[in-house]
Amino acid sequence: MFNASQIPTLFTVQDVLRGAYPARIQEFTEAGQRADIPPADEDQERIAVVLVDYQYDFVAPDGSLYVPGSQEDIARFLVWFYTNAQRISSVYASLDTHLPLQIFFSSWWRSPETGQPPLPFTEITVEDITNNVWTPLFEQEWSIQYVHMLKQKAKKNLMIWPYHTMEGTLGHMLSAPISEALAWYSAARNTQPTYIVKGRTTRSEFYGIFGAEIADPKDATSNLNITLLDAVMKHDRVYIAGEAKSHCVLESERQLIDHFKNQPEFMKRLHILTDCTSSVKHPLIDFEALTESELKGMEQLGVQMVLSTDPRS
Repeated sequence: MFNASQIPTLFTVQDVLRGAYPARIQEFTEAGQRADIPPADEDQERIAVVLVDYQYDFVAPDGSLYVPGSQEDIARFLVWFYTNAQRISSVYASLDTHLPLQIFFSSWWRSPETGQPPLPFTEITVEDITNNVWTPLFEQEWSIQYVHMLKQKAKKNLMIWPYHTMEGTLGHMLSAPISEALAWYSAARNTQPTYIVKGRTTRSEFYGIFGAEIADPKDATSNLNITLLDAVMKHDRVYIAGEAKSHCVLESERQLIDHFKNQPEFMKRLHILTDCTSSVKHPLIDFEALTESELKGMEQLGVQMVLSTDPRS
């Protein structure tokens, strides 16, 4: 039986501090093939792990949208993951994936007064639209409507983000130690990870892995992915980790809870690895406090808040 002492010798928690390096897929795959673990399809209890956006731009200090604490999150997660690999049946890993012209980037908006784009971390509000503080350069009718719908339906303002996880760039890749762990796991348990590409939707934000903030009628991929929701929640337990706790992780949790709210027994299946995720740091908004408040509400619904160091049950 696999145990913590059989964590591959190739792995060290210091790997998460190395910055960018080519993932050692060959070596970790071979190590996985040597691991003495039964294949995942023999599991009696089915456990899924959902990894949200453990990508370079979020987890490297020089990443364009670095989340403080994320390297430590990954280190804790990987120790937990290798230690529990013999119990994990499925892994879902999302990749935030962006293009140069999207509604949440400065390239989309201008100030009619100065001709300048909004700075990163600027919030565009309904009042800004009404007062012509910012005007869209593209899809004008939709963009104005979108800011209103976002406030009405999602209770949010439109945030302008730094360019991040741009498709084809270093910032887009998964943290190398995560890729290595998935290669090892796949070989050890004879199963493929499921990669979820999200965020290419041009006219809407896409935080949660299951669908965009506002579904875009011109983009079918922005609709809520019921097939994926059902696939994840068919497991007996689901563990969630990733970045950022305040945005993509939180919205993914909301989507799961919202979809299964009429089946409260499903809530106890959800486990949030609270020490494997951190919040975005904003100069004005305390995202951590807002997130913690919402997580307490989820806990009251039955969602399990756990640590990577908790004893296995």
